[in-house]
Amino acid sequence: MNDLLFSVFPNENFVDIGLYQYGWEHCAPAHSFGPAARNHYIFHYVISGTGTLMADNSAGETITYQVKSGQGFMLFPGQINTYIADTDFPWEYTWVEFDGLRAKEIVETAGLSPDHPVYHSHSADLRQKMMEEMLYISHNSQESPFHLIGHTWLFLDYFMRSTETVRMKQDGSIRDFYIKEALSFIEQNFQNDISIEDIAACCGLNRSYFGKIFHDTIGRSPSSVHSRYRKCSWISQSAAFFPGFQKCIRNVAKKLADEKQTY
Repeated sequence: MNDLLFSVFPNENFVDIGLYQYGWEHCAPAHSFGPAARNHYIFHYVISGTGTLMADNSAGETITYQVKSGQGFMLFPGQINTYIADTDFPWEYTWVEFDGLRAKEIVETAGLSPDHPVYHSHSADLRQKMMEEMLYISHNSQESPFHLIGHTWLFLDYFMRSTETVRMKQDGSIRDFYIKEALSFIEQNFQNDISIEDIAACCGLNRSYFGKIFHDTIGRSPSSVHSRYRKCSWISQSAAFFPGFQKCIRNVAKKLADEKQTY
């Protein structure tokens, strides 16, 4: 049996939550990765074994954590980190790399941050279901992008609900209403040259106040979200006009997987 499964997700046409790469590995003794910084969120769940995570907190200080079976750790975009499997009892873990407009909100709802990157669960049942979804994604890379994104949402749901520090938000907050209105306006007008003033006006808000609550909630500026919608639209059109476009992406993903890069 191979000690590593690794796949690259061959479709970027998802805005709320996007999947980038995922896998499973039974690490060799003292296997390490880093120091490095990633572009997206990467969550590792430890199935067995133990190891060490060294990650920069919000003050730029490197903090060391011991992470064992039944726990996990989140790597944050732009954060410098290193992780090392134990020499005697190395990790077996599964991981998912994701991002998108809802990623920051999901991770914060779960109570994880650069200052608290280690996952602890209050529910063995929800933790088990989360692990099963992660392993399902890792073992079924041949499924359609929509199928895998669906299971990514299930993984994230179990991830949020299983954490000890979960901070579930009450539905119906006025801020959430404004964000939904803004995202709907961007989605309907992504092909136009809209400004932050246009988006704020559709919500009936002052430009500076709107920009602040949007960035605090989404983790991106309205202009960057507008650009992302345009990019996703271009990818869809390219796939439609050039039949070899998606095949090319799949071939690149397969080549990377064959090289057995470890994560």
